[in-house]
Amino acid sequence: MKCIIIGKNIEVTPGLRTAVEDKIGKLEKYFNEDTEVHVTLSVEKDNQKIEVTIPVKGKIIRSEQSSQDMYVSIDLVEEIIERQLKKYKSKIVDKKEKESSFRQEFLENDFDDEEEVKIIRTKKFDIKPMYPEDACVQMELLGHDFFVFCNAETDQVNVVYKRKGNTYGLIEPED
Repeated sequence: MKCIIIGKNIEVTPGLRTAVEDKIGKLEKYFNEDTEVHVTLSVEKDNQKIEVTIPVKGKIIRSEQSSQDMYVSIDLVEEIIERQLKKYKSKIVDKKEKESSFRQEFLENDFDDEEEVKIIRTKKFDIKPMYPEDACVQMELLGHDFFVFCNAETDQVNVVYKRKGNTYGLIEPED
């Protein structure tokens, strides 16, 4: 695995680099050597946050953890990703990617499916064209954390969502 570590509002000291490489290195047993792992360390007030992103053939394995101690955050993020890999193994590994991303030992090992993904409710609604700002207002009126809508400017399905600090995000499809 290739570990790419960057820092935002924090200097990536040799100690932090070693801690990240040691913890994230434990995930090597799942991935091939050429798999890239993107790690971002950041500090916001009292929060020490680590974001780990592993792109794997059209899918993204990701975890973000924060605490008051960066080393605790590093420990947490590794545990979460390992749990995700075991839990969703059959969902993230398709037959075409077997040789490219994952180690054979991981593919051959059976993990207990603790919980299978089950859709328990389906909603249907009319998607009306609107601007992202109007979609945010509609989302607030409904009391939801996200809202799916047809963007009046692009005529594509988009999603607006609430972010931390009373801000909003917009998800658009790539062209």
